[in-house]
Amino acid sequence: MGQLDVIVNGGKRGRHTTGGDHPSKDLKRPKKGELNFLPHYPEGMGGHNLKGARQSSEPTDIRSLCLRGLPVILGDDPSEFFKACYDAADTAVYSQTPVGILCMDETLPLNLSRVGIILEGNVVIDGLPNLPQAFCVLFGLMYALHLDYPKCMKHTFLFVQQVMLNLGKSQLAPKIQTLKNQLAE
Repeated sequence: MGQLDVIVNGGKRGRHTTGGDHPSKDLKRPKKGELNFLPHYPEGMGGHNLKGARQSSEPTDIRSLCLRGLPVILGDDPSEFFKACYDAADTAVYSQTPVGILCMDETLPLNLSRVGIILEGNVVIDGLPNLPQAFCVLFGLMYALHLDYPKCMKHTFLFVQQVMLNLGKSQLAPKIQTLKNQLAE
């Protein structure tokens, strides 16, 4: 019959009638601006495989994914903050980073072997088990040492401070207020 998006409305001409009713009787007609498209599944995956993968995710993996995606949603540049390398001795990767998180032995995007914290181009804490813990420890260090938030991640840190931890000013920046309202829906 053709592509999957064609199969959805494939019987509307009456050629593939299974019962007595005309097949176009219950067919949803697209309105202006609507598309009749169902995206294809990834290669080798089906609906059951993807559903199982979604349900078997660890909470730490979901938190890591959220922390990686939050700067993108808020318009920050996470490439200057999240650094990846195979060995902490490779200082060329993070020597110019004032504040950041170093992900070491990154075999899979969400399953990290070790995570470290970078301050002033040096790894100050090494061996943290996962990204969410490293982010919380870094937030505490920045608060205790009175460090400014990195410019490349300003909106992300303000979101965590003002929305998630409910600290500081109650007046939110427009970007942060918009995301807070969308999450509340």
